[in-house]
Amino acid sequence: MTRFGYLADRLMQLALAAYALNRFAVLPHLAGFLPRRAPWLWQFLHAHFDDFLMMPAALPVVLWLQRLTGLRRHDQPPGWLEMFAHLAVWTVMAKIVGPFWLHHGAADVWDVPFFAAGGVLACLWWRRHPQPRPLAGLNSAA
Repeated sequence: MTRFGYLADRLMQLALAAYALNRFAVLPHLAGFLPRRAPWLWQFLHAHFDDFLMMPAALPVVLWLQRLTGLRRHDQPPGWLEMFAHLAVWTVMAKIVGPFWLHHGAADVWDVPFFAAGGVLACLWWRRHPQPRPLAGLNSAA
């Protein structure tokens, strides 16, 4: 199995770039256009896209910190149990502790399926098997 990239992980970098693009370009500049032309897309981008990106963007950072402190003892990509454990903790923190105890955030239960979908797709990406590459001279022989 390949070594996990942590902060150098391409999926994490893509998720952070997508979040920044949505937050600083799409939402402010298309706020007058998208709600009228594509309300379903506006609803997704405005309310759920960042939830979908949470696991691919945040899990590598948390795992890197756990690796630095010795709480994580390997450099393999996140496994399913590891991903679901973080999903459970973050869901409780973001949807129960934050809104009800800290009075910060919203207790929107519809965010949880987007957390999970992003985590599942990220875990599938991280756990994929590398595709074998053909040898350089084999294609030119034909």
